[in-house]
Amino acid sequence: MQPIAWQLSLLLMTLVAFGFAFVAINSGRRQDDYAPLQKRAYRLRTRLFWGLVLVFGPAMIYTLTDLPYGAARARTGSGPVQVIDATGYQWRWELSQDHVTAGQPVEFRVTSADVNHGFGIYDANLHLVAQTQGMPGYTNTLRHTFEEPGTYRILCMEYCGVAHHNMMTEIRVDAR
Repeated sequence: MQPIAWQLSLLLMTLVAFGFAFVAINSGRRQDDYAPLQKRAYRLRTRLFWGLVLVFGPAMIYTLTDLPYGAARARTGSGPVQVIDATGYQWRWELSQDHVTAGQPVEFRVTSADVNHGFGIYDANLHLVAQTQGMPGYTNTLRHTFEEPGTYRILCMEYCGVAHHNMMTEIRVDAR
């Protein structure tokens, strides 16, 4: 999908460049010479706008349905809420506990002691299952219910310095 998006982007950028070149070349004309061109240009812009809406609207909606956030919110789980305080430091995560029970809701209270950090929870296949932002002086709350037992990685999703790539920890999800 990415090669197609790249090629389509190049094509559209080329069209925009031609549009700029057309305007630059014709910028020396008198105002009276533009009347017929203006009508054609308005029609062309209207058609182009609706064409872009028809092409990119469904593509945008289709790609947004693949995000994990709606599914994560829909699963509420049962049982008491498990609370984990998570603090980001350059370049480590500090969790109040590193294991939870599957099927029970977990509330992560995420903050940072220094700079902004992205708090991303990944499954064993490194698919993003939930995320929020860790910011100094502010606590974000992330609620998620782990359906499958296993080991989940918590990675920093925002560049926070030279050892950013090492900023990870794990949380173990035990079966009921």
